[in-house]
Amino acid sequence: MIDNLNLDQLRVFTAIAEQGSFSAAARHLRRAQSAVSNAIVNLEAALGVALFDRSGWKPALTNHGRALLDDARAVLARADELKSRALGLTQGLEADLTLVLDAMFPPKQLVALVAAFRQAFPGVPLHLQVDTLDDIPQRVLSGECDLGVQGTLSDIAPALVAHGMHKVEMMPVAAPAHALAKLQDITVAQLGEHTQIVLTDRSASAGGRTFFVVSEQQILTTDLGAKYAMLCAGLGWGFMPRGFVEECICAGRLHELALAEGACPNRNMPLFAIQRRDATLGPAGQWMLNWLVEPGGGQRLPAPHVP
Repeated sequence: MIDNLNLDQLRVFTAIAEQGSFSAAARHLRRAQSAVSNAIVNLEAALGVALFDRSGWKPALTNHGRALLDDARAVLARADELKSRALGLTQGLEADLTLVLDAMFPPKQLVALVAAFRQAFPGVPLHLQVDTLDDIPQRVLSGECDLGVQGTLSDIAPALVAHGMHKVEMMPVAAPAHALAKLQDITVAQLGEHTQIVLTDRSASAGGRTFFVVSEQQILTTDLGAKYAMLCAGLGWGFMPRGFVEECICAGRLHELALAEGACPNRNMPLFAIQRRDATLGPAGQWMLNWLVEPGGGQRLPAPHVP
């Protein structure tokens, strides 16, 4: 019966396949060869198929054995993840972690962060949300998110603790065919004569905020991807984070506007990692905070180890 199989039998199965023989697997597992042979006999009986052809001088995987080997490895990997997560929970590790990011957060840095987090805490599901402006601190304050990366806003709610991060360079861009793309030494007055595409938050109708705005004619959007699409379509000009548009500029889809010296001098947007003042971060959350403040710094806090 298949219900009679166990993880030990699967470990023996994969060990034989990887080591090439029953005797090599026994040495690898530090067991008697008879114990290894019995485990395979019992596993084959439970599955109802022959896993190895024993007619030669070395055992060879049967067609059924080759078909089931990847499944056995997958089951063992999931079992190890289960053990790791259970051990982590007993040591105070979070069951999951939710992070809300400002839409301006550099995508390459996000990829590096997620890759490092998965390596450090493979048993902790990471939930990522992307938002803008006032909506980010609200998600952290409500407890919906454990951590946030807040950009642009200079004021931090008293119930939050803020940790300074790097700044994001904002670039003025437009489609190559846009009138501003043909000018040099563009002044603020000239920018103001053209429609500006502006990123805002969902509370704009109730007094929400916008930043880096110099034109009276505006198209407001809560989605950075929509802003990018409208810029490429020539519907206006706008500020975009360098990390989002460098490749687009090189490919000719967008053009960096040549502003006059002194026009819009402060185009760097600060980022802050934020957490609730009354909430204590677990090991994964603290690791994440360290990484955000000093990319790669989270690696100083190792994840729980499962023997």
